[in-house]
Amino acid sequence: MTFQTYSLFVLSIIMIYFGRVENRLSLLQLQDDIDKLKADFNSSHSDVGDGGPIFTERLSNWTERNEKRIILSQIVSMYLKILENTDKSKTHVRNISEELYSLKESLSDGSKKMEYLQDLTKLQVNDLKIQRKAVNELFSVLQKLGDTTGSYKRKRSQFQRQCKC
Repeated sequence: MTFQTYSLFVLSIIMIYFGRVENRLSLLQLQDDIDKLKADFNSSHSDVGDGGPIFTERLSNWTERNEKRIILSQIVSMYLKILENTDKSKTHVRNISEELYSLKESLSDGSKKMEYLQDLTKLQVNDLKIQRKAVNELFSVLQKLGDTTGSYKRKRSQFQRQCKC
């Protein structure tokens, strides 16, 4: 499969996942537009298959709905960046861009969460003030972590009691 085929697959997943197919361009029309975009990008070039898929491989690692919203918001943003420098006078490019912008709006909470995660990676952990604040919050963080893992353990044990395996 080519990159663009994977792109259609990912976009289809996003649209179906958020129930946007019936409200927006039909998936069939979008596929036609993507086929035209494939021609624009010369996606039949032999190097397209090198290294495997870009997005679909990563998507399979995200299982929870909120996790998927985060990764899907980033994938949609990447597609929009790819399309930034394309010829917007072409109808198929406009259709795809409009759909992606619409999807991005519906995923805005995922984008905000991703920004928060990126901000965390920028924290200067060698800064003494940051270290003091972090140590001051350590017990609260561990409590929250215990709450989330405790509820997971409870759910799992409840499932095991229900299961007649």
